Amino acid sequence: MPDAIALKLKNIRHVYGNTVAVDDFNIDVHSGEVICLLGPSGCGKTTALRVAAGLETLQQGEVSVGGAVVADTGTAVPPEQRDVGFVFQDYALFPHLTVLQNVEFGLSSLSAGEKNIRAVTVLEQVGMKWATARYPHTLSGGQQQRVALARAMAPRPPVILLDEPFSGLDARLRDQVRDECLHILKEGGTAALLVTHDAEEAMFMADRIGVMRDGRLVQFDKPDELYMRPTDAFVAEFFGEVNKVYGTASHGIVSTPIGVFPAPTFADGQKAEIIIRPEAIDVGVERADSALCGKVLASRMLGRTSLIHLCLCQHAKEEFHLHSRVPGRYLPAENETVSIEFDPSHAFVFPAMDAD
Repeated sequence: MPDAIALKLKNIRHVYGNTVAVDDFNIDVHSGEVICLLGPSGCGKTTALRVAAGLETLQQGEVSVGGAVVADTGTAVPPEQRDVGFVFQDYALFPHLTVLQNVEFGLSSLSAGEKNIRAVTVLEQVGMKWATARYPHTLSGGQQQRVALARAMAPRPPVILLDEPFSGLDARLRDQVRDECLHILKEGGTAALLVTHDAEEAMFMADRIGVMRDGRLVQFDKPDELYMRPTDAFVAEFFGEVNKVYGTASHGIVSTPIGVFPAPTFADGQKAEIIIRPEAIDVGVERADSALCGKVLASRMLGRTSLIHLCLCQHAKEEFHLHSRVPGRYLPAENETVSIEFDPSHAFVFPAMDAD
């Protein structure tokens, strides 16, 4: 990872009335790195981005771009002077300007000829050179998004901020545009801070992800670390569907109807929540030595994977329903009895949320 820090937010706190939108927020983005802020609506991720851009007046903390402080208690550099590009959720293109004029708009320091050359160059990078004379309303959503990205890149800012840039696109186009966007950012060596509520998008785009909840960073790490080693149930659940089982710790383990899970840090009697990803549950033909078996309620192929709905019915007092996700096509029949095994690397033990 490059050593140069292109963007740094330090000890940021931002309040709207009695609502704390961002609190004790610290993050850095290195040159050539894509960072995603991920979280549910209202968690503070867009506020943090707007503070970085200068679109919100800094209330507490410090913002630096390229090592220079652009906002603190005594400094407030205007957004247009921060050397930061911004791609809005709604593209924010000027409807009365052509595509070329939109891209040239932020190049005021260049001569007319230089503006034209630079604008055409970045439009070619995003595959929109053919549309220089077109107006935004004549373009599709994906095409407008490419133009917005070209406009943000045109001044060669060291940092680009992107606020839910792909949310307005349909699923197939979204995949294509974000793939192109990632390649363009990486080829240009630009530092990028991107806001999204889509965990898959964050994992696709980001070198590191900051998961936010209630205005705070819950965990900030590489995508694989977040997926394989979440710090709490909130983070674990944010990266896809999970199975939940509850139990009580005793002598460093939690015994449940589906197995025993290690919990060395738990006190005896402490309630625990075990989260198991569907892909951690391996389903196969019932064997005589199977420690755990279940009945198939339904099985569905979802394209690259198959989803198996299971019921563990050997317990008289209660039933446990589980989902298993397996690669490719595997569709056991309804009511078929299958063996069940777990991959412990995808099972996480946390204190139960309703624990005293």
